[in-house]
Amino acid sequence: MVRSFDLKYSERKSIAISVRPDGKVTVRAPSGMPYRDIKAFVESKENWIRNAIDKYKTASGEQNTLSLYDIEQLKEKTRLLIEPKVKKYAGIIGVTYGEIKIGRAKTRWGSCSSNGNLNFNCLLALVPDRVVDSVVVHELCHRKHMDHSDGFYRQVYAAMPDYEIHHAWLRKNGAGLIARLYNIKED
Repeated sequence: MVRSFDLKYSERKSIAISVRPDGKVTVRAPSGMPYRDIKAFVESKENWIRNAIDKYKTASGEQNTLSLYDIEQLKEKTRLLIEPKVKKYAGIIGVTYGEIKIGRAKTRWGSCSSNGNLNFNCLLALVPDRVVDSVVVHELCHRKHMDHSDGFYRQVYAAMPDYEIHHAWLRKNGAGLIARLYNIKED
């Protein structure tokens, strides 16, 4: 049984559970939803939560430990990979963009700010090329839609019809990669 979880209320319509590589469970629920209903939902998802935690434990073994040097190398490799893709897909989608930053976010593969700056995870250097394309397309489409609306996804699929295949790869394999950022060893 899940003993504890962080609860965050917001103006959302549905309840969601996320598990971080360090085992922390977060539940996001609509404002005003009774705690007993939230707890019942979490209990109904017990197996899913346990599997997610086990998946991270399996993926975060010593063989997957990264050093700070490794991170810097990945950042540079990712920058060289990302910059031409951003330029290419920005032209296809018909958008402009600001600065491109490569970091080591523990919860995201990419993000787009309202002023057009793009952030990408350095671990993208470790994923298949078309998966990188899917993250770039996703973030650039936020230049037209700063949400995940139907219009946003129409734009994504117009730019990359096979987006779902590559996005699914990231959903399946991404957690194991991200877990590596929780085990960085000092050089």
